[in-house]
Amino acid sequence: MTAPLAQPEEASNLPVPARLDEVKGWFWPADQILFDWFLSRQNADPSGGGDLLELGAYLGKSAIFLGGYLKEGEEFTVCDLFDSPAEDDNNDDEMRRSYATLTRRAFEANYRAFHDELPTVVQAVTAVLPDRVRPASCRFVHVDASHLYAHVRADVETSRLLSAPGAIVVFDDFRAEHCPGVAAAVWGAVDARRLHVLCITQHKMYATWDHPEPLRTELAVFLAGREDLWHGVEEVAGAPLIRITGRKA
Repeated sequence: MTAPLAQPEEASNLPVPARLDEVKGWFWPADQILFDWFLSRQNADPSGGGDLLELGAYLGKSAIFLGGYLKEGEEFTVCDLFDSPAEDDNNDDEMRRSYATLTRRAFEANYRAFHDELPTVVQAVTAVLPDRVRPASCRFVHVDASHLYAHVRADVETSRLLSAPGAIVVFDDFRAEHCPGVAAAVWGAVDARRLHVLCITQHKMYATWDHPEPLRTELAVFLAGREDLWHGVEEVAGAPLIRITGRKA
């Protein structure tokens, strides 16, 4: 279900961030640079268009960033359980351990500090998204929800169903030591030759369900001109993969 929006008076006693780095969350400079490059490239394409989607929002740091690239007529959907109970015990246990302070009220207060209008908020498990978002409608999908294999595998498939042609799909925690389920689900899609990796950072994988060229080549040209990002290329699963570190970013 989509829960009612927090009332302004409910959020009035929450701290109001003035800068993105004041919002709690994990969204590193190198990934901000890449989000900006991919989204700006899409926005500059007059023939492009499509909606934005985020699975898992925490307190809104990456959602706030994404919202800055939303164009007129597009929709931005954010799906998160926030403080609602999960539908299975394992997922509910993970939510309580990892996100005890997670609330929709805090998310909305943070988002309103940067944008006049909230995104469409779906407060539910991500499994409902195929029924809430039009198929093949999203140009950018950010997946940062459950870390449990069965749920991530479903989220990977959801990203495929909802991605428009040429869409960028970003997966968080794809190699974090505490998230083996994410690694198994995401790399499984790559190994099946369905998901095409464009690049990886320390925290995120950037991929597409569509043909990776000329996007991959354009990204390499962009990175060659950046002195604040190191990158290298190696072959993985029969295709070139760009590794990026942002130690200088």
